[in-house]
Amino acid sequence: MLKRLSPRERVEQLVSEWAPKLRAAFIEAIDDITSNIVLRRIVERLERGDINGAINAMNLDPAAFRPLDEAIRTAFNGGGVATVDQFPTLRDPSGHRIVVRWDARNIAAEQWLRDHSATLITGIVQDQQTAIRTALETGLSRGDNPTKTALNVVGRVSNITGKREGGTIGLTATQSEYVALARQELLSGEPDQLRHYLSRTRRDRRFDKTVLAAIEAGKPVSAAMVDRITGRYADSLLKLRADTIGLHETFAALGASKDIAFRQQIEKGSLQAQQVTKGWKHTPQEHGRMQHIAMQGQVVPFDQSFTAPDGTAIPYPHAPGVPTRHALGCKCFCEYKIDFVAQLVR
Repeated sequence: MLKRLSPRERVEQLVSEWAPKLRAAFIEAIDDITSNIVLRRIVERLERGDINGAINAMNLDPAAFRPLDEAIRTAFNGGGVATVDQFPTLRDPSGHRIVVRWDARNIAAEQWLRDHSATLITGIVQDQQTAIRTALETGLSRGDNPTKTALNVVGRVSNITGKREGGTIGLTATQSEYVALARQELLSGEPDQLRHYLSRTRRDRRFDKTVLAAIEAGKPVSAAMVDRITGRYADSLLKLRADTIGLHETFAALGASKDIAFRQQIEKGSLQAQQVTKGWKHTPQEHGRMQHIAMQGQVVPFDQSFTAPDGTAIPYPHAPGVPTRHALGCKCFCEYKIDFVAQLVR
């Protein structure tokens, strides 16, 4: 006999299915950008001091992120289908069963997908352009030649995979700054700065012996080795970002599709909003948000928002417009319940 999954188990099952696919879609988009880069064009523009032209030559446009856009759409629709599949039996006043279906072409569904994807991808592209501009300006001002400056951004072609690795394309502006600071620390030859590099949690620890030897010798790490070390550090940060996007966007898509699935039934008249409540469910994790832990079990009417201890109104976890401090890395979800007594009376 099949076990009936709890609400948390259903969410975990959906996340385990879709988060890896969204993560892979983001990496696919970055691979597409880097594999189509023509290094010579970027170097030529940098030699003329044309940083804008160098950025344009990388073809960082929203169309490159089509795989991510499609993956979000698929996860969103998957969440909607999963929601209606778990719907309890609804009946009309005559006692006949009401057919419940997920409508992916519903106006609210289409609007969420359009607005969410546009905001996400536009933000990624703009952040990329800012990060790359800073990296190019920093490299040239440091005295690196245009070729090395470009390679530090777009990555170097691996003899093993044939792909570009170790670049900063795909990283956030903050992550790109981490890579630049790590490079400074390794090239400084200063023991304190070299030790600070060893405190970076996403570093490749296989190079720690090299850094420790540099500390003992009181010398900087060689430039060629710095390229290798920071390249692996950048790859690790890219993996972190892909993991973060995969998880965050999955929860956003599932949370929105569940909310919209209920709204569709209310619009059809199969339910009334006052018959539905939603409860905040916190998923235990190593570094859980204390505010979300405090919200565990909070129940509100369908059309009302939850209230965080800091006063933030949250329609549901990962809802559009929810501040990053309440969304990024959050694994909370909503459990919706129908008051069948009220429905029967109606």
